[in-house]
Amino acid sequence: MNQRLKGARWRALTLVLAMGLAPVAMVQAQVSVGIQIGLPGVQIGVNMPSYPMLVRIPGYPVYHDPQAGLNYFFYDGLYWVYAQDNWYVSSWYNGPWDRAGWDEVPLFVLRIPVRYYSQPPVYFQGWNRDAPPRWGEHWGREWEQRHRDWDRWDHRRTPAPAPLPRYQLKYPSDRYPTVVEHQREIRQAHDPYVPREAVSRQHLKVGGPSAAPRGTPPPRQVGPAQRAVPPGQSRSARPDNARPGQACRPGQPGCPIEPSPGRDKPRKPSG
Repeated sequence: MNQRLKGARWRALTLVLAMGLAPVAMVQAQVSVGIQIGLPGVQIGVNMPSYPMLVRIPGYPVYHDPQAGLNYFFYDGLYWVYAQDNWYVSSWYNGPWDRAGWDEVPLFVLRIPVRYYSQPPVYFQGWNRDAPPRWGEHWGREWEQRHRDWDRWDHRRTPAPAPLPRYQLKYPSDRYPTVVEHQREIRQAHDPYVPREAVSRQHLKVGGPSAAPRGTPPPRQVGPAQRAVPPGQSRSARPDNARPGQACRPGQPGCPIEPSPGRDKPRKPSG
């Protein structure tokens, strides 16, 4: 009888312990969805099973996914996510993600109106939904001083949006490339777009418009006196200030002196 009581007590104790550990397991599962530091990028809990449904924001060169359930944007060849008071960037729709500093986020991303944030932070409450977030108020005066008038621009000169990387449609979750080098190889084979933002070019490892390095002297201009002279023609055959095809008038600088009528004629022998 005592053995049966002991066995029942052990089974009850085991059941209580299992029920007590269940919430712990649930909490651990929830924590794993949060931000995790990893290599080569950052895991921020974004799990896109397929290519996102990107819709352009009217009047902005930026796209957003209204069905993603998070602050998910696309601009200038890169995906941008705002989570946990930080911006994250990736060249592929499901990461891996790199954390971007406040000074590295393009202005057109910061100008996205509040209404397009699917998960607006608590401090967005009370802000104008048709205006960008008050980053200067949230990030401090030093940031605002470095980015004066960041929310003002000539809307008539808004750049066109970058083409969407639709080649990534062929890579759902079961075929998704997770290695950054493999992602870069696929992009180079399918996407010829060159970003306009320096931060985008740096992230994608592509060069911008070619420009002469600083300190390079301008190309030397060849003057009229240094131009090639056709064979059989001397430089004095046409003045420097004469136009091509223009006759050379006697007495004009650079023109040969023509003999006057009656001069330099051979004299007849006398007698």
